[in-house]
Amino acid sequence: MAKTILVTGATSGIGRATALDLAARGHQVIATGRNETALATLAEVPNIKTARLDVTSQESIAQICQVVDELTDGKGIDVLVNNAGTNQGGPVELVSDADVRAQFDTNFFGVLSVTRAFIPQLRTKGAGRIINISSMVGRISMPLTGIYNASKHALEAASDALRIELKPFGIDVVLIEPGMTKTELGDKMMEGMQPYRQPNTPYYSVMKDMEKWEQRAEQMYADATSVSSVVVHAVEANRVRARYIPGFMNKVSVRLLRNTPTFISDALFRAATGLTKRKLQLG
Repeated sequence: MAKTILVTGATSGIGRATALDLAARGHQVIATGRNETALATLAEVPNIKTARLDVTSQESIAQICQVVDELTDGKGIDVLVNNAGTNQGGPVELVSDADVRAQFDTNFFGVLSVTRAFIPQLRTKGAGRIINISSMVGRISMPLTGIYNASKHALEAASDALRIELKPFGIDVVLIEPGMTKTELGDKMMEGMQPYRQPNTPYYSVMKDMEKWEQRAEQMYADATSVSSVVVHAVEANRVRARYIPGFMNKVSVRLLRNTPTFISDALFRAATGLTKRKLQLG
């Protein structure tokens, strides 16, 4: 049965692929985001209506609730897909308080605000589904992206609590945990790291090489549709799991890392990123 689905961050990457896939399957999609040019192209697609939404603005969230009410003739949505997010890179020591707060404003507080705005409506229906796009790094932490990791860990914790709290009202809460995916987030991460890639920092040699590593790694990144197909399943399935990790190798990687002794996984991450005494020219 066709559902009415609100997708945040639908102007690019996983969000856009999700909106298009859901619409192609006959669902009524309300695609939201900040990029009005990208929204205009989505508005031309059958089964997609668009609206501007900045998840860090309470005014914008209040407006989207009114827009949804108008677009659905007061019936509201059946599914909320929280996809909007950013990726702040850089060593934890160096990332400014302002950049840390900006990361959490979008990836955590923004998700909470949008979710809270629609819970009462879903509760009135006695049914609904909230799908939060997290990340593998919501389960494991990697160096040089610690602030991003932390925002996704926070999202996972809140989602776990919400899943238990909302189940009596007929509302499912699902986490999707993608691995490395071909989206604009990689470029944004490298751009966000630029202020911290300075010769006078102790991490300069490692961060200087990170862009080359990122370019090589991009060849192995999964396509956004590999994630959107999992989101479609989470929307349509009669019964859903608490978590989905798209991609067999991603599932294996998370399981191995979570069961590997910490001193071994730490050593692997240090070697992979160059965070060694020799590379950092210490001692």
